[in-house]
Amino acid sequence: MSIYKFVLSVIPLFLVLHACQGDQKLSTKECEGLGFTGLALCSDCHTFAEYTKDQELVSDCLKCCAEDSDDATSKIIYYGAILEVCMRKLVFYPELVGFIEDEKDKFPTVKVQYAYNAPPKLIMLDEDGQLKETIRIDNWKKEHILQFLREKVNRSSEI
Repeated sequence: MSIYKFVLSVIPLFLVLHACQGDQKLSTKECEGLGFTGLALCSDCHTFAEYTKDQELVSDCLKCCAEDSDDATSKIIYYGAILEVCMRKLVFYPELVGFIEDEKDKFPTVKVQYAYNAPPKLIMLDEDGQLKETIRIDNWKKEHILQFLREKVNRSSEI
């Protein structure tokens, strides 16, 4: 009978430890290595789970996603950004070219940086000019870039 009690006391402990391990968030670099950019909301991962049978992939998505709280994401304001892109690949991103040529000057805290073979991304900066978040923008339209920068980047301070 004592083995029965022991097993019953160990099972809940095992379940708690397993649940805690499953909720671990990965670092930005680990997520990028897995192919996740940090743009996915956790609700997107749940939708993704409906279309794939790969539970490990869904688990990785959940470890890299952002919570769906409107309050948490709407309050984040960055002090500046670096738009990083490969100059040779710009021809493949006409929306990005349009933004750089027509709209970039409206955002004095956004700098354009050309890096060989870099995919288009926004490197979001804190008040000290340090990297806070990296967001891939490969498929963004010019309007999406404008809206995001208007909502998330402080336009008055210099980097």
